[in-house]
Amino acid sequence: MCPYTIKKTILIVENNTLIAKDLREIAEEMGHLVIDTVPTVSQAKAYIDTTSLDLVLIDINLGDHEDGVSLGEYLLKKDAVPYMYITGACSPDVLDRVKETRPYGYLVKPYKKIDVEASITIILNNFIHRKIDVQRQKDENISEIPFILKKAIEFIDANIYEKIDINDVVAKTNWSYTHFLRVFKEYVGMSPYQYVLQKKIKKALAQLVETNLPISQIGYNLGFESHGTFSNTFKKIAGQTPESYRKQKAVENNFLK
Repeated sequence: MCPYTIKKTILIVENNTLIAKDLREIAEEMGHLVIDTVPTVSQAKAYIDTTSLDLVLIDINLGDHEDGVSLGEYLLKKDAVPYMYITGACSPDVLDRVKETRPYGYLVKPYKKIDVEASITIILNNFIHRKIDVQRQKDENISEIPFILKKAIEFIDANIYEKIDINDVVAKTNWSYTHFLRVFKEYVGMSPYQYVLQKKIKKALAQLVETNLPISQIGYNLGFESHGTFSNTFKKIAGQTPESYRKQKAVENNFLK
């Protein structure tokens, strides 16, 4: 099980009720919210068009007039939500169609639980950074924006245990404050303030499991002004209080021993 998870919203598109239930349980055990499991492309599109999602898991053989690949084509055009296929369909013809939709992952049934967990974790991380990963930039005429944003993000990561002033982050770019906010959200998918908080809570998740530090001390170490502020932020991002998260992980670790 992946121990340090920030809660994300997932849609599962699968017409096999047993597999849909299994995927839901895996995602929920990771700490994510599965908003629904639906068996058809049309139902999935309704959610995609009206709901804020972080990931879509798609079966290909849906037994409908539209298969999962057509949903992948739809998501590719939107370019707003990452998606992966979890399917038993792996014929050359299917794979040729799948490649054209450029999914973020592809698992063949029967899958292992750990493979689903690892794929979800990696996809969610890579999608956030997809536009600022300078190592993926191969065109010599690409925009300088990813390189400039990388400096800002490196500053955030290096100072995550401090109280970060966004003005100090902006100073790493030589942009105006408003331009920085607009570009950061466009490329990273969230405001710099939200990014900082998510990074801090990710550190807190690890410390709650790996250390015996008092919760108030963990919050203070990460630059939060009070236990209440830390606890409220933690609950908003992780979906539960730091106290309940630590207790939950202690129970799970004792069960696995």
